[in-house]
Amino acid sequence: MKILEIESLSKIYGKGETQVNALDNVSFSVEQGEFVAIVGPSGSGKSTLLHILGGVDKATSGKVIINGTDISTLDETALAIFRRRQIGLVYQFYNLIPILTVEENMTLPLLLDGRKPSEEHLTSLIKKLGLEKRMNHLPSQLSGGQQQRVSIGRALINNPAIMLADEPTGNLDSENSKEIISLLRRFNRELNQTVLIITHDEKIALSADRVIAIEDGRIIRDEVR
Repeated sequence: MKILEIESLSKIYGKGETQVNALDNVSFSVEQGEFVAIVGPSGSGKSTLLHILGGVDKATSGKVIINGTDISTLDETALAIFRRRQIGLVYQFYNLIPILTVEENMTLPLLLDGRKPSEEHLTSLIKKLGLEKRMNHLPSQLSGGQQQRVSIGRALINNPAIMLADEPTGNLDSENSKEIISLLRRFNRELNQTVLIITHDEKIALSADRVIAIEDGRIIRDEVR
């Protein structure tokens, strides 16, 4: 089952001599349960791609269809709701709310929807993330690795169609980096969670099921490992 379909996606910044084609007619699809690494040099367009997939930026042309919904047709309110429910975002710098506890940060997408978390799902996530003794802590009381675990929990609280991870290990040491990738892999395998990860780390890319390489806004390689 195709969980993500990208059709002729382009993103243009500026006009005339200052025009930049950040994405140039990009097309590919992702099956449910795939673990995909998106790689490329700085300025290649991979972060632009992830921002469009995450609904935080709009394409100049083309379609992004997630779980059967073309997100380019949604208005701002509908897109915000869809993003909360269907897209799990994990960032390099965690983006946790400093005045909220670990549990509050993890369940925030549900609370914004006026819904209560499933205690069974929340307990299972907490256990898998190794955060049982940290639920009442603030982000400032956690290590970088623990904060990223909270970020992953928040991304998974809604059982999203896809998880998008933007350099999730870029702010961590090598040991914590291994643990975070291991966790993403575990959720991919045990929950059949579709994961797209943007990375500069060759080791992370090599651990993926599939590697998509982008350069100058175009896909130059798409390999299934």
